[in-house]
Amino acid sequence: MIKDLFNSKKFQHPILIKGKSLHQLKKFLELMLIIRKTEQKLAFAREKGIIRGPVHLSVGQEAISVGISKNLKKTDRVFGNHRSHSHLLSLNPNFYKLFAEVLGKKTGFSRGMGGSMHLYDKTNGFYGSTPIVAGTVALAVGAAMAAKKSKLKDISVSYLGDGAIEEGVVHESFNLAKMLKLPILFVIENNLFASHMHILNRQPSELTSRFGEANKIPYKVLDGNNVIAVNESSKKIINKIRNGSGPVILELITFRWYGHVDWREDIDVGVKRSKKDIQDWKKRDPINRLSKSMINSKLWSLKKEKELNDKIDLEIKIAWDKATKDPFPSQDSIHKYVYSKG
Repeated sequence: MIKDLFNSKKFQHPILIKGKSLHQLKKFLELMLIIRKTEQKLAFAREKGIIRGPVHLSVGQEAISVGISKNLKKTDRVFGNHRSHSHLLSLNPNFYKLFAEVLGKKTGFSRGMGGSMHLYDKTNGFYGSTPIVAGTVALAVGAAMAAKKSKLKDISVSYLGDGAIEEGVVHESFNLAKMLKLPILFVIENNLFASHMHILNRQPSELTSRFGEANKIPYKVLDGNNVIAVNESSKKIINKIRNGSGPVILELITFRWYGHVDWREDIDVGVKRSKKDIQDWKKRDPINRLSKSMINSKLWSLKKEKELNDKIDLEIKIAWDKATKDPFPSQDSIHKYVYSKG
């Protein structure tokens, strides 16, 4: 069963939505669509040279952050990585501020100073992303330690990829989190590729949660393209962590449609990234699987979906147009926001 999760020809069927209200399902669908369309806009703008810096996109992986974030509080502390648009937007779907940030405008999340990979939205629980692989994992452990010392039932969430598992700091973080029984959820988004190299060209197993066994950390492996499964499982896990059970590893098997960076599919790099594989994985699209389930259950229709798509498309167009006209930061602002007098 677990092995099947890595087979691109499996899990292409609609998902189980029994017991979920239309309101809940529509929220999941709408948020995944917002993230997908936002990132596709960024991909287009990057290809056209409108965006000057690199963008690392998570198209195809939307179910993970959407499913998990619905179980979080604003006082929880979430840490991303270099591919974190979805982590941020699932907590606060303000794509206008994301557009402004990626365009380097002072109205962005990081006042135009961070671009695509240095995002921050503390008000909504997002404590930052960084291009350094595994650079935020130890920070997330520190935040979990702070939450425990404060005796609040807040948790820390660390998003990392299968490539980050190969960094020593991750294993040190697992060990410390276990020894101190810290309230942290390690979310491994296993999309099979670190940059351009397939996981089996780097590791003896496709499963990265096996490192949970080494550290005696409970772990679970799921279909990362099933938003309901992600949501329901993470809800149970998060509740246990809040109640003092200690760290948990949640490994979610998924696939990014685009390559490592920007708009290209990267079919000409990586031993096992083929066009056929990408096409098969696209049939596991988390958005389509949810939508088909809703339609099959007579809760949804193609007409309603078109209306929702049209609404989001218009909102994104308005936000993009506004962001492109926003001012850049003043030259002296670097002294205000980057350097500190201590």
